[in-house]
Amino acid sequence: MTTVHTTYREAVREALREALRADERVFLMGEDVGRYGGCFAVSLGLLEEFGPDRVRDTPLSESAFVGAGIGAALAGMRPIVEIMTVNFSLLALDQILNNAATLLHMSGGQLSVPLVIRMTTGAGRQLAAQHSHSLEGWYAHIPGLRILTPATLEDARAMLRPALECLDPVLLFEHGSLYNTAGDLAEPADEVDIDTAAIRRAGNDISLITYGGTLPTALAAADQLATDNIQADVVDLRTLRPLDEATILGSVRRTHRVVVVDEGWRSGSLSAEIAARIAEHALYELDAPVERVCTAEVPMPYAKHMEDAALPQADDVVAAARRAVG
Repeated sequence: MTTVHTTYREAVREALREALRADERVFLMGEDVGRYGGCFAVSLGLLEEFGPDRVRDTPLSESAFVGAGIGAALAGMRPIVEIMTVNFSLLALDQILNNAATLLHMSGGQLSVPLVIRMTTGAGRQLAAQHSHSLEGWYAHIPGLRILTPATLEDARAMLRPALECLDPVLLFEHGSLYNTAGDLAEPADEVDIDTAAIRRAGNDISLITYGGTLPTALAAADQLATDNIQADVVDLRTLRPLDEATILGSVRRTHRVVVVDEGWRSGSLSAEIAARIAEHALYELDAPVERVCTAEVPMPYAKHMEDAALPQADDVVAAARRAVG
């Protein structure tokens, strides 16, 4: 096995290339995915390699092309639909919620929708209030969907394959702040179990539970805490629906203290769901209340210093962890 130096963006592109090569039923479609290589240049070069039948530019109508993807999946294809940013997915919410997520149930198991929808999520890039949302927790509320949040080069490279093998619709949320992150990646790509969370750093003093774009924040906080001899167990959820309760609760039972780091807004958030499940199943394991570090409940500011103030930062996580440890 060899390693290559690559970026998160290139890892996603290579996953797309591999999928297109491996299965003639796979095709990619979305706004500007061909001619311009996608909004974030993830699919750059794929049109030239695979042609316009396999890499399809679409009109600016999310409802229309997500609906087309659902139809293609029902007909036996394996479509990958790209939505530029998560806020635009709201224009296709009817298709995702009322069609993709429900047809297996409504058909009594006769119709599967093996559709993958990729989209960029999150803030931190000065895209202001309309293009900086973290809505993956909303989608994790919907039965019938699988919600994946690759946070590492390995997951960016390897999660697409099992997503395409899934008969349920899968939503892949790629945090925009991760595209330029770089590192060494093993080739060929290791297989990934999309049903399980991952322990990214082991520790026995406190659990830092997070996912996606806030994983680097949690790891940076863990480094700071280690200087005070507080060893954090950093749990990368990876999959938000279904949640891997066993890994979450196992970490809580080791550390007895928890900070949940979630870029979503605090009220009605995924962090609230995780805190509730810990209270339901491991309340008497806790030596302190569950702490949550979330985005400020405001529309995302444009100015960089205000955006940073609104988002979870490593110092915020460290402060919450120190409160829990006492």
